[in-house]
Amino acid sequence: MIDELKAQEEFRSGVREWLTRNLPTDWQQQMLGATEPQHVEFQKRWFGKLRAGGYIAPHWPVQWGGAGLSFAQQIVLYEELARAGAPRLVVYFISLFHVPATLLEWGTEAQRQRHLPAILRGDEIWCQGFSEPGAGSDLAALSTRAERQGDDYLVSGQKIWSSNAHLARYCLLLARTDPAAAKHKGISFFILDLRSPGVTCRPIKMLTGGAHFNELFLDQVRIPAANLLGQEGQGWSVAQSTLASERGLAALEFAERMRQAFQLLLRGAQEPAPWGARWIDDDEIRRQLVDIYARVATLRVLINKMLTRTLRTGASGTEPSIIKVYHSELLRDFTALGVRLGGLPAQCVQAVLMGGGYETGYWMHDYLYSWACTIAGGSNEIQRNIIAERALGLPREPQWPAER
Repeated sequence: MIDELKAQEEFRSGVREWLTRNLPTDWQQQMLGATEPQHVEFQKRWFGKLRAGGYIAPHWPVQWGGAGLSFAQQIVLYEELARAGAPRLVVYFISLFHVPATLLEWGTEAQRQRHLPAILRGDEIWCQGFSEPGAGSDLAALSTRAERQGDDYLVSGQKIWSSNAHLARYCLLLARTDPAAAKHKGISFFILDLRSPGVTCRPIKMLTGGAHFNELFLDQVRIPAANLLGQEGQGWSVAQSTLASERGLAALEFAERMRQAFQLLLRGAQEPAPWGARWIDDDEIRRQLVDIYARVATLRVLINKMLTRTLRTGASGTEPSIIKVYHSELLRDFTALGVRLGGLPAQCVQAVLMGGGYETGYWMHDYLYSWACTIAGGSNEIQRNIIAERALGLPREPQWPAER
């Protein structure tokens, strides 16, 4: 991948110059302890700046308003955004990645025309309605029902862990249309207007005090058949396209932000420990710092290997599962060390840096949230099953009979 990225040095310089001129130098001061409405408004302004610069949709085709950048250019762009400490567009993540990947492969022309331009204007925030209380890691066990009635489907059920659903207008929804079919075969994929009658959204308060996760309750919600994505019963295949849309770029950004945040740990290690000497003079702390540094470097190696394969073959194998487990557990240890170096003040949840990523230096919040990363996007237990079965060729996990 080194050669491919070296060829993009002119593009990299252009991105750096643009960030120097456009990245608000005081954005962290603005977003430290900001309210949710303030955060959403700031996200919209940063969205507008990126759009004006041609960087809001680097992976979208030009015909749909995207930049149509090569994959190598996309890698460079996300590296530079992370290195500059730019705010993450968390409110628009589903809108910019999952929705276009799904619509461009499975959507009708009318669906694309209706939603893609609106997303690029910043007018539509989307969420996902995949997981359920009884179907989280085992997504194929979902029980939300969609029954065809004339030109509509009537949908009833419950979804959970839907990020930013309370801010969203639309939802990518999985529902079972054929309960008699095999688990993966009886699922269909819909576009749900969250303002439809029968939709109830309830925020879930987290350990950190925040509440960007939500439950969605659907009570005989009417979805037009025109909002079906793909054919009825193809929902599982459509969902795989949705979940594969990031192509490792999010992992690259996380790793680069973690590499930058290591400097926060080093600064914390220069502070006095409770016994008077500096933390950095303690042998155990020095060993922990070296361990974290080596693991961050290893994470970059794993991601570079995955991106190289994707760049040259278009496939990524089981690397995303390996990286997901590795990153989430490293993040937990990284932020735990931050809490330790922060001393007694770091034992309290401080103000939250909205849009700041996972290693903001407000360590107790970062540490508490790191545990969610071992669950979100498919729990680490499920990821280990994928690695065992697909990469190592081990037998499938036994399916225990249902209790009687």
